[in-house]
Amino acid sequence: MATADVLPEDMPGLRAAALALLAERDELLRRVERTYHIIRQFQRAQFGRHSEKLDPDQLQFALEEDEIAAAAATSDAQKKRPHPPRAEPGKRKSLPAHLPRVEVVIEPETTSCPCCGGAMHVIGEEKSERLDVIPAQHRILVTRRPKYGCRACAGAVVQAPAPERLIRAGLPTEALVAHVLVSKYAWHLPLYRQAQILLAQGIEIDRSVLAFWVGYAATELMPVWQRMREMLLGSPRLFVDETRAPVLDPGRGRTKSGYFWSIARDDSAWHGGTSPPAVAYTYAPGRGAEHAMTLLAGYRGILQCDGYAAYKQVARRGRCRTG
Repeated sequence: MATADVLPEDMPGLRAAALALLAERDELLRRVERTYHIIRQFQRAQFGRHSEKLDPDQLQFALEEDEIAAAAATSDAQKKRPHPPRAEPGKRKSLPAHLPRVEVVIEPETTSCPCCGGAMHVIGEEKSERLDVIPAQHRILVTRRPKYGCRACAGAVVQAPAPERLIRAGLPTEALVAHVLVSKYAWHLPLYRQAQILLAQGIEIDRSVLAFWVGYAATELMPVWQRMREMLLGSPRLFVDETRAPVLDPGRGRTKSGYFWSIARDDSAWHGGTSPPAVAYTYAPGRGAEHAMTLLAGYRGILQCDGYAAYKQVARRGRCRTG
């Protein structure tokens, strides 16, 4: 904001300052309008009818757009009128110690004294850290297994055995399959988008092939899931809940409702338990009591849950206690 002591005295300068003030005013009005819009969205999500309520992710998206617009306006203003650099919003946290540090030393063009021309020595330094990234890079792992033969014994040949692979004679390494799994299930990146990302790097792999890899990995991970479920069902307390999930319904051109049932434990903060926190998910086509009975078959501990009737039916049959 221009003040009286720094206003230009010539008419072109005054006109430029006035235009800058008008631009700032318009930007402030736009930000106020966006803020009112976000407030209305929050009110709608909190107090509106169920059919009108929004996904929380949509509200986050609105906030992000407002913050992006504000940062863009600030950057544009700083370019027009130099100011001290503006730090990112919020208190900057220290960067993790486990990340590798790559030091870049920027030396002056000359270290000769500007007065006498003599050699100068280091008396201190300024040091700063910025977060960098190396974009994901696909590479080709070439495995060579040399064969060794004996000049004296024609039939003697030695060669190291081929290492086991997740997919026998398959293209991906185990690391690539793990990357596909994490991208799909942890970061919600569908396989067709992953196929598009690969294609942008000149790697043509069909979505159906990625699905084949995921299926193989699921089979390998099944014993881990079974062991986790077995350990959870041996816990004195369990939390259980079910979450609706849309599932493709081939032939009908739409989705149907499926459910992810979860059993979890984490007694460390409340009961001083020493068992590590864990959660296991099970898919079922519905949320009837029969699915709850199958999920908790053999469990004899305390069940922490909501008031859904299916859990009460499990408790009435003497399998566990709800709380």
